[in-house]
Amino acid sequence: MAFSPEIHPLFPVSPLQRLDGAPRQLPTYRGDVAVVGTGVAGLAAAITAADRGLHVLLLSKGNRSQTNTFYAQGGIAAAMGSGDSPDFHAADTLKVGCGLSDSSVAESITQNAPESIRWLQSLGMRFDLEEDGNLSLGKEGGHRAARILHSGGTLTGKEFQRVLGNHAENHPSIDIIEGFTAVEILKDAEGEAAGLVGLMCGNANGGSSAPVLIEAREVVLATGGGGQIFRETTNPESATGDGIAMAIRAGVDLQDVEFTQFHPTILYLAGAARFLISEVTRGAGAILRDRTGHAFMEAVHPDAELAPRDIVSRGVFRKMVDSGDTHVYLDFSSVSNACQRFPELARITKLFGINLEKDSVPVRPAVHYFIGGIRADLEGRTSLVGLRAAGECAATGFHGANRMGSNSLLEGLVHGRRVGFSIGEAFDRPGRRPLLPMPGNGQVQDGAALHMLDMTYSLKSLMWRQVGIERDRAGLEDALSRLSAWESYLANLGPFTPEGVETVNMVQVAQAVTLSALFREETRGTHFRTDFPESKESGQSHTLLTADAGGLHIRSQPVTVFERAR
Repeated sequence: MAFSPEIHPLFPVSPLQRLDGAPRQLPTYRGDVAVVGTGVAGLAAAITAADRGLHVLLLSKGNRSQTNTFYAQGGIAAAMGSGDSPDFHAADTLKVGCGLSDSSVAESITQNAPESIRWLQSLGMRFDLEEDGNLSLGKEGGHRAARILHSGGTLTGKEFQRVLGNHAENHPSIDIIEGFTAVEILKDAEGEAAGLVGLMCGNANGGSSAPVLIEAREVVLATGGGGQIFRETTNPESATGDGIAMAIRAGVDLQDVEFTQFHPTILYLAGAARFLISEVTRGAGAILRDRTGHAFMEAVHPDAELAPRDIVSRGVFRKMVDSGDTHVYLDFSSVSNACQRFPELARITKLFGINLEKDSVPVRPAVHYFIGGIRADLEGRTSLVGLRAAGECAATGFHGANRMGSNSLLEGLVHGRRVGFSIGEAFDRPGRRPLLPMPGNGQVQDGAALHMLDMTYSLKSLMWRQVGIERDRAGLEDALSRLSAWESYLANLGPFTPEGVETVNMVQVAQAVTLSALFREETRGTHFRTDFPESKESGQSHTLLTADAGGLHIRSQPVTVFERAR
């Protein structure tokens, strides 16, 4: 079945059609601002807004530490060393972005990086230091200077989560609600965002759930990416694209969701969790080798292991395909004191009988980061008044078509703070407002008709196989046809539970990614089309996707244009 690249006629169905009742009848929580997500972007936005006197409801799907931030190993990029500068950092970011980065956004975020690092330090953030007491700065792919700050080697994310999480927990103007699965964005009679409907579990680790209403004058989505739509991923199980899916159903513009970044090195052993092996290990001298011991990346790119991640990922993938192997190897023999430098990696590999300093580690690529997402400006404003987006679920134009290593924690930190500050400075919207009716009437079929785990496995395998590192029209069209069939019955038959909502979200985000990948008929950054292997030399543009009553609409937009909601 072939699809027009400009429109996909199936409108994404809301899981709320399985819910009976009016919004005002639900148990209700009220605040000035509702922030969905407790990673770096959500925490930074919540703290900054609360510091300006606003009452913030900070909503977490599970335990508030179950975030991509917590698992981040690489570090945070900031021009803090001698001979480096924010302008130099911005230039590197723009180069890696392959023509789709917004120069004003890159300049703003990199200029604000040093001050944001000092803000973190004032909250108690502990960065690794050299013997002389200066910051220890590492180097990663795409960076021409050493500007990567780490905590505990590869434990940077845990330190972020500790510092920001503790500060939010102790803030008098922040209420943290765990076990909350956001389901839908609510609009008022003026068509503006006015809150959320969600499912509240009895505890943060699951259990039975019940619908609740969140009323807020500003809603911030900081829900992270959707790495769980792919079979091989470094993301935690909670990364199901919830914010992006809610934005689709609310008719909010998405941007460049075809760009999903693959990390080239995850631990690949039968039965082992897909443990990410940070790029900092290659910066320290670890070498990628095939099964014969040949260091193959030198023939792929002049920077070898420190080439941009999309190039390293494709180099590893192509070596696997050509050799018929399921993985390659990462050799640490030339890294001095590897076990001391990377203690968590040494601990994990030792559990599987691998001595990090003597044995090569089997690795392969996996989906790591959503570059595209909800279209947002530097204040987080989207195409829907009252709705903002920050962090990985947002597409600000910072990363362009390819994310440079350790720029993600930076964007989440700087962007989240700016979103919170902007809300605090411009907070003048009225209080309670009439809400538009929700879409459901409760008259649906029994959810037991679907096996949700089988649906999820089928989705993840399809996306990895046909919308993965290498793509082509035939594979994308077939994937879109299958996804459309699944989506057409999933929202009706799936249970109105956190698991059922997540599955709907994953399928709808997968549709958006696939349709956008089909629309972009070129290779650029992380998006590689084997049937269009060259990049277009002129007319560089973003891919915009919006849902309305006619279905999913997709179009091109010049790089420098952003139509703000207000």
